[in-house]
Order: sequence, then structure tokens, then C-alpha cells
Amino acid sequence: MYGLLWRALPGPAWFRVLVLLLLAAAAVLACFEWVFPWVSEYVPMNDNTVEV
Repeated sequence: MYGLLWRALPGPAWFRVLVLLLLAAAAVLACFEWVFPWVSEYVPMNDNTVEV
């Protein structure tokens, strides 16, 4: 997959690295903004299984 991305991007190596870093940052931002909040509604993280 990384080789496919590397070959698909135009330009010199420094530009490819910059674009790949920006794409990775955008993917992380999308996960934190939309994916994780949506999933948290369906995953019971705050449910206690051990009573005190």
C-alpha cells in the first residue's frame, strides 16, 4: 500500500513525504472529529462491570 501511494504521487521525494504527512494528519483528524465520537455511542466504555 505504501509503495502504491509513493508511486502515485507526483514530484520529488521531499514533496511526496510532505503530501503523505498531510494525508496522515487529515486521516487522524477525521478519526478524532467524526469516527471516534460516532463509535463511542455504540461502545459501552463507561459501563462498570465490577461493583465497589
